Amino acid sequence: MTPPLSKSTLFASLPPPWPHDPLPAIREALATSRQKVVVLDDDPTGTQTVHDTPVLTEWLVEALARELISPHPVFYLLTNSRSLPPGDAAALNREIARHLTKASQQTGRSFVMVSRSDSTLRGHYSVEMDALARALDLELGTCLLIPFFEAGGRFTVEDVHYVAQDDVLVPAGETAFARDATFGYRASNLRAWVEEKTGGRILARQVASISIEDIRCGGPDRVCERLMELTGVPVCVVNAAAHRDLEVFVRGLLAAEKRGRRFLYRSAASFVAARAGIAPRPLLNTRELSLPASGPGLIIAGSHVPQSTEHLIRLLRAADELASVEIKVPELQKKPTRVKELKRVRRAVDEALQAGRKTLVYTSRRLIAGADAAESLAISRHVSDALVGVAQSISVRPRYIIAKGGITSSDIATRGLGAKRAMVRGQLLPGVPVWELGPETRFPGLIYVVFPGNVGGPDALVEAVHKLKST
Repeated sequence: MTPPLSKSTLFASLPPPWPHDPLPAIREALATSRQKVVVLDDDPTGTQTVHDTPVLTEWLVEALARELISPHPVFYLLTNSRSLPPGDAAALNREIARHLTKASQQTGRSFVMVSRSDSTLRGHYSVEMDALARALDLELGTCLLIPFFEAGGRFTVEDVHYVAQDDVLVPAGETAFARDATFGYRASNLRAWVEEKTGGRILARQVASISIEDIRCGGPDRVCERLMELTGVPVCVVNAAAHRDLEVFVRGLLAAEKRGRRFLYRSAASFVAARAGIAPRPLLNTRELSLPASGPGLIIAGSHVPQSTEHLIRLLRAADELASVEIKVPELQKKPTRVKELKRVRRAVDEALQAGRKTLVYTSRRLIAGADAAESLAISRHVSDALVGVAQSISVRPRYIIAKGGITSSDIATRGLGAKRAMVRGQLLPGVPVWELGPETRFPGLIYVVFPGNVGGPDALVEAVHKLKST
């Protein structure tokens, strides 16, 4: 284990941030290029840093064409590929890339693609990027690896990716996220992580990086210079310890792309806002959400990461009026007990909502992992199917829904509620996006809170529920 590293001490040792605001120049460059930023999001939590932004859960050419010519600088495609086996994830990325290419040809609007994934490095990194590179004819281009996400405490310094726990920086490879049953890893240095995730096909010594010093001392011109030098380099790590670092990087990136360089992006949520020129906005308040004056709220929790468990414990302690229904995951593994358990849960949840009670339905906390990654994914799908069944069976329109966890929130929105397009209104808490569901859903206009499993302090879920409380 690495000795504890103080975030404040490390950050104080870094050069000061670049003093000039790059955002106006970024917006000017984007207005000139008219390129649309398209984000392939492997679960819905990637909308953590944007507002007034469309999210699509389908990718028919006609739907993509409409978004390409819309006034929004960016739109998301919710692939939920993190819930799929690697081969299916790769096939899905290829299909979307082909459809986008056709839509671009029809509309005459060009696009750049961001593959957005988890800031703690869990996802189908290699197979998805390889699939996109082939489908977009970018096989000789450089993949920019940018997992920085400030709201979640994810920073990259000297190529090492860290997860902040208060003032302590923990190398990502030493966290619970790295022990994920499906997407686990050992390396915290992103160069070594690339070698690990590609099975040695790309060696650590072949991976370049843009340093904090490049960004903060040299500014956009130095970033552009470094990017222009990357011919033949398969992957480049982008270091960042503040949002200004990303904006400076993006200004240099746009200059390099104007000079003919093409890149693929694999990033966490923060890069999307910077690349699309979206400035932060204040957190949403209850009045802005125009929630119904009365009615029961519904919280659906499937995430098993330690932060989510702590969030649930605190909510169960704090909310005396809360009706809570636990789904016993072991009962879902065999069909006879699964049918009985699902019937019990659906009836209990619907009865609580009909009685006007704020209701929490959550999965039992003992994690059941399979013998391998494929079996673990299959177990996750059983759990997700159960949560989707709850959303499909309720007979009362909730005042709002909070969905806890990435795969959970994706499946509830798409399969449970029938969402095909939603608008990201903003964030309820840092890193917690709020969607307004479209007219095609079971509950048109419903406020839908996508609450990531790995974001927020111990009382974050309590705070979210309190913030949505009727007045």
